[in-house]
Amino acid sequence: MNATSRWVFAASLGLCTAAALAASTPHSGYRVLHRYTPGGDQGWDYLAVDAAARRVYVSHGDQVVVLDADDGKTVGRIGQLHGVHGIALAPAMHRGWISNGRSGEVTVFDTRTLKPTATLKATGANPDAILYDPASNRVFTFNGRSANATAFDAASGKALATIALPGKPEFAVSDGAGHVWVNIEDKNQLAKLDPKAGKVLAIWSLAPCESPSGLALDTAHRRLFSVCDNRTMTVLDADDGHRVASVAIGNGPDAAAFDSRRGLVYSANGQDGTLTVVHEDDPDHYRVLATVPTQATARTLALDPHTGHLFLSAAQFAVHTEQGGPHRHPSVLPGSFTVLEVGRSP
Repeated sequence: MNATSRWVFAASLGLCTAAALAASTPHSGYRVLHRYTPGGDQGWDYLAVDAAARRVYVSHGDQVVVLDADDGKTVGRIGQLHGVHGIALAPAMHRGWISNGRSGEVTVFDTRTLKPTATLKATGANPDAILYDPASNRVFTFNGRSANATAFDAASGKALATIALPGKPEFAVSDGAGHVWVNIEDKNQLAKLDPKAGKVLAIWSLAPCESPSGLALDTAHRRLFSVCDNRTMTVLDADDGHRVASVAIGNGPDAAAFDSRRGLVYSANGQDGTLTVVHEDDPDHYRVLATVPTQATARTLALDPHTGHLFLSAAQFAVHTEQGGPHRHPSVLPGSFTVLEVGRSP
């Protein structure tokens, strides 16, 4: 996903924005329920939830921190990684995969022991989003700097195909029935893939969406939700790509999730420091149910479908100055890295 430095300005202004929204926007019972501090002062990207095993996987610099989904305690760490972006899980196989953007590799691990079992080499630069597709039994890395995707056999780890994409890929989703979709950030597009054949089936415009990042899917109703930099969530039909709706969201979104049990779509807005909760009234109509203050830089999230709670990563930054101007790569304040748990008040 997007670089941490993009959110430095948000770190200084987002707290004020969130405070203002807290005073002016109804939350429909949603709030930050808990804040967990697993330690460390590095950057972060994706999170993933294994609802059955009650674990939350949190990317954090050179490691993945694993939390108990019910009490937030740290139950393990997967270390010696290189610029972690995402985590993909196949619980039935007791296997997980981690994309390492700096090294261009994928770390395979055992979900029971959290021990690495293999290292795979991607066929592109900066593997970012990573996805397990059960229909093809393949793992896909979406390689941001080379505008392509690598398909690995989930069992053997063999690289099976390299799929050229029309631009820089961001988040991807699978319907588990033979289709994968991925946002193309620099072209304002969404690509539909055949994961088994390893080819692009269609490319659709996301207009009026600009710079799409997070992506979610309502499998039952065939709806895709792309969240974009211009405070817009675009809803497309997953089969033919026609635009169904546009929904106003917060500023600086980088992740989205769909809760099929509750008919809700979520957007994590890092610059605003908010979470937009959108209700699916029916497959063609959507309304904002709540704008929930979270924390500036809380731009990525993962949904626990069992509880309906969301987990978001955030931190505070030390703003350094260099020759009278802001430093390009400010550091995370030690001890400020936090995982927020958001849900309805009991």
